[in-house]
Amino acid sequence: MATDLYVDRSLATIIGFIGLFLLLTSWRIARNRSQSIAVVGWVLTGFYFFNDTPYYLAQNDSVLTVMSASTLPGALAIAWWEVNSSDEKDRKALHWFRGAVGAAGLPYLLIAHIPWLSVIAIWFVAWQACFFLSFAGGQEIQLGETYVNPANGNSIAWSEWDGNRWFLSEEMREHSFHTQLVSDTGEIGINFVLACTAIQSMIIFVGAISVLDMSWKKRVRALFISLTLIHILNLFRNAGLIWLQLGYPDWIWLGLNIFDFGHIYASRFGSLAAMFLLALVLFEMLPQMHRHVLRLLSPLNLGKRPTNSVK
Repeated sequence: MATDLYVDRSLATIIGFIGLFLLLTSWRIARNRSQSIAVVGWVLTGFYFFNDTPYYLAQNDSVLTVMSASTLPGALAIAWWEVNSSDEKDRKALHWFRGAVGAAGLPYLLIAHIPWLSVIAIWFVAWQACFFLSFAGGQEIQLGETYVNPANGNSIAWSEWDGNRWFLSEEMREHSFHTQLVSDTGEIGINFVLACTAIQSMIIFVGAISVLDMSWKKRVRALFISLTLIHILNLFRNAGLIWLQLGYPDWIWLGLNIFDFGHIYASRFGSLAAMFLLALVLFEMLPQMHRHVLRLLSPLNLGKRPTNSVK
């Protein structure tokens, strides 16, 4: 899989870490000295995500291919905006955006590329989902074996893997690690991966809220509300998918079983709707964040309120 990337994944990870660190640094220091640092940070961060384009293209994933391919041009456009913007409101919005991307990206990069953190996050949320299902009266489900998924070769049990558990230096499949869920009768056909933890969703709100220029009490309150709601809704989602798989194992629609249908379509639609509603609530609580988002959308002619002309 190394040939499916522009540069080796280990090198790309270091590039991404440096880019995100520069963005966060440019947010921390005085604005008049941070512009050049931010420009380099945007370019390196954009390239980190752009590096996955050939991989997704080889997997015939058109959505992720387009998204990955657009990250570098998008980062270059933001860097150009940083250099040429003279509007104070634009500068404030860009300054917040630097911090939001850096504060969100760095923790996620650490979790995704430090195997111990990935596996612990999987164990933590998977155990809670199983406990929630049992508490609600469902079948008793336990955590089974955890496996490592190299890009070339068969899955290896976590206990037998001799790779670096503190930095992911070898090529992996899309889901580097997974934990099986089992019942008293054996495997139930569900594996728990890092994406099931909702860390990606939570980290977006962590970045967007933590760098706002307001009192720490307001930020802590907003973080508590958003992260708690996302985590609880994710437990409902995971427990519900397990319950559906156990309760309707023979259900098939358009070639999809009940778990695949719920996971690919129903739960994603529900998650997107929940994230949208949560964002609306936070926009009411944090109008400053709302103003920044609308400002960043202005080059796309989005976020502008129509003005009524009086004749």
